Amino acid sequence: MFQPKLLLLAVLALAGCQPTVETAAPDSATVTLLFTNDVESAYDPIPAFWLDDQEMIGGIAEMTTLIRGIRQSEPNVFLFDSGDIFTGALAKLTEGRLAFELMITMGYDAMAIGNHEFEYGHEIFAWQKNRAPFPVLGANFFYKDTDHPYAQAHAIIERDGIRIGVIGIMGQDAVSAIIPSFIAPLDVTVPSDAVQRSVDELRDQVDLIVLLTHQGKTAPMQTDAESDPRLQRDIDADINLAGAVTGVDVLFAGHADAGTPEPVVHEETGTIIMQTYGQATHLGYLQLTLDATSREIIAHDGRLIPVDPALYAPDPAIVKKLTDYRGAYPEVQRVVGKTAARMNRLYIEESDVGNLFTDAFIAIADTDIAFIHSGSLRKDLPAGDVRLVDLLDTYPFVDDVIIKQMSGAQIRRALEQSFTLERGLLQVSGLDVTYDLTQPEGQRLVSLERNGIAVADEDVLTVAAPGFLAEGGDLYVMFAESEAIGNAGKVSDAAAAWFAAHDVVAVPSRGRQVDIGR
Repeated sequence: MFQPKLLLLAVLALAGCQPTVETAAPDSATVTLLFTNDVESAYDPIPAFWLDDQEMIGGIAEMTTLIRGIRQSEPNVFLFDSGDIFTGALAKLTEGRLAFELMITMGYDAMAIGNHEFEYGHEIFAWQKNRAPFPVLGANFFYKDTDHPYAQAHAIIERDGIRIGVIGIMGQDAVSAIIPSFIAPLDVTVPSDAVQRSVDELRDQVDLIVLLTHQGKTAPMQTDAESDPRLQRDIDADINLAGAVTGVDVLFAGHADAGTPEPVVHEETGTIIMQTYGQATHLGYLQLTLDATSREIIAHDGRLIPVDPALYAPDPAIVKKLTDYRGAYPEVQRVVGKTAARMNRLYIEESDVGNLFTDAFIAIADTDIAFIHSGSLRKDLPAGDVRLVDLLDTYPFVDDVIIKQMSGAQIRRALEQSFTLERGLLQVSGLDVTYDLTQPEGQRLVSLERNGIAVADEDVLTVAAPGFLAEGGDLYVMFAESEAIGNAGKVSDAAAAWFAAHDVVAVPSRGRQVDIGR
């Protein structure tokens, strides 16, 4: 049952920042827009080791309580999501069904399509989205070589006399993060053209237009990314889009996890832009004051509200749904091994988790070397018992360990791409690498050795890598230049086999990749 004390705390947490309807002038109306992005099945609170003022952060059940408190204290509340609701063990096992059921329970009004929604292919996602009672929007998705839409372009949501037109789009950076074969029958067109078409159709029918985007630079996959200045993403893609179209009042963004502590207002169009850090750690909050007659925005106030489990009790309905689904799949709760200490993932440095997975690939595939892309590692591994669900959440994709042959020249190109840090640092096993990030792009690799011997351009090595990377994903096109010569099974099975082969898995030693320019 919801605890009144915690509702009071939730309301007090908002007090002083946002005017309520009682303080608005008689000739105005107040609308509250709540939003999330890149939740990615991050359902439970995590240790907030990078924060000084709270011990834990996040949790979908806790966020639901926060949302309910706002709905009970303010009028005209709408809830949106900017994409990436899938990923993780339970999403995989249910092919996304659980994610939609949670959103229905939370009362979402609309969402945009994110790249993770295609983790199980376009057909499965089409089936799931068509079951949702709220609009799932993708204005620039079409079946290839046709003008037949794959998804609904826009929708009108009306509540208490306020009519909001909502549009959803995806950008090309997010498209490039999808396994190409999973969306082969689809075209994703230029976002600005699709947005303007929808705006022109909606403008005379609504009071506000909200654009939900999933675009920009790929988010850095690191638990404490919001506290690391090196990992901060810009929102340039959304600023540029807001300037390229007319008639959009509010833009809620996703994909980059580029948290905006305060709203950003486009200097020419006046579009209000916001985004959270993702992973359900914050709830986006934007309150608008509208002229009662013209419905023009005359004031706005917004922020990102941290989801603090010490303030918000878990919502019972969400807890029950998670408990029921977890109980339906007991096999993923089994312990597969133990770790000697917590293992963290890092996005632009060599990481414990990356080293462990690539070591496991070599062991199961019997290759010379192995790679894994940092963007695929979605969770730290706990100290002590490790369950299968932990491995599935860490690498939450339906993917196999693919074996290829690559030349030394191709490997060098892959590493030079890695050193741009555009998609994070490639994690490796079987190689000793030195590089210098102070040098120009394409000239950063200093030395490349295997077993103490320099790798020459003409050398040919066997390589193990996840299927997404092997297909040339995350801009690593050189992996796709050679045919696969083997398949070593599921990525999660490779990791589980590594744990089964060790009584206690130690934290892998660092030093495989050294930046001499630091």
